[in-house]
Amino acid sequence: MDQYFFPETSRIGAPPRGWIEVICGSMFSGKTEELIRRLNRARIARQRVEIFKPMIDTRYSVEDVVSHDAKAIRCTPVASPGNILLMTGDVDVIGIDEAQFFDMSLVDVCNSLANQGVRVIVAGLDMDYLGKPFGPLPALMATSEDITKVHAICIRCGNLALYSHRTSESNQLVVLGETDKYEPLCRSCFNLEHGNK
Repeated sequence: MDQYFFPETSRIGAPPRGWIEVICGSMFSGKTEELIRRLNRARIARQRVEIFKPMIDTRYSVEDVVSHDAKAIRCTPVASPGNILLMTGDVDVIGIDEAQFFDMSLVDVCNSLANQGVRVIVAGLDMDYLGKPFGPLPALMATSEDITKVHAICIRCGNLALYSHRTSESNQLVVLGETDKYEPLCRSCFNLEHGNK
C-alpha cells in the first residue's frame, strides 16, 4: 500500500523493480508541475534522477523543464527517444516531459527502461488540438502501471477542461504555443466550437 502512495520508498532494500507512470491531460492542466513534484520527491529520497524533453520544446527554456507556473527542473533535451537509452546510466528514475512530441519508439524505450528496473515517469498531452489521441501517449497509457489524468479549467464556462483548443489558424499537427495559441475547453464548449453534437 505504501508503494502506491509513496513509490520513491519502494526501492529501499529491495531488488530493482521498474514501472511506467503516465501523467496526461490538456494544456494548462498541471502535467509538468506534477512531473516536477514527483521527480523532486525522488531526489529527496536520494534516488538518481535523469530528466529528458524533446529538443523541439524551447518555449520557456532550452535546458529546463518548466511548468506554466514557472516551476523548473534541469533536463537534457534529446532529438529522439533512442538518445534517452544512450544517455541513461545508473539511474533509479527517469522523467520525460512533452512526450507527445516524440515518435512511437518512445513506447519501446520506456518499456525497456522499466524492464531494467527503472521508474519511468512520462508527462504529455493525450489528445491533439482536434481531440484525437496524440503521439505515443495512448500506447504508453496501455502499457503503464499508473495513469494520472489531470484537468485544466475551461476558460469559457469553468467546468473541468480536457481539450486543448487551438485558437490560431494553423492546421499543422504540432504548433508550439501557450495562451496565445491554445485555450483549455470542456467537452461541451469544445463541441460547440467544433460543431460536434
